[in-house]
Amino acid sequence: MDINRLKWASRRGMRELDLVLLPFVEQQYSNLAEVDKSRFQLLLESEDNDLFDWFMGKSVPADPELLSIVETIRSYSQRHVNS
Repeated sequence: MDINRLKWASRRGMRELDLVLLPFVEQQYSNLAEVDKSRFQLLLESEDNDLFDWFMGKSVPADPELLSIVETIRSYSQRHVNS
């Protein structure tokens, strides 16, 4: 999936998700290993409510592939907010 389609797919129904996903796509996605790019694309198929809970630390994905990319995004977001 090209970067413009990823940006569009990362725009969700919740502003909180946009603030997590869009900066990650714009600033970090191109640096990911291919396996993580695939995980990210899989993540975008998830429901907004699940994404919100995962990124807010209320729950974690049962799928280890999704858990891996959620942790990567959360780590990036925490560094980005604290810088």
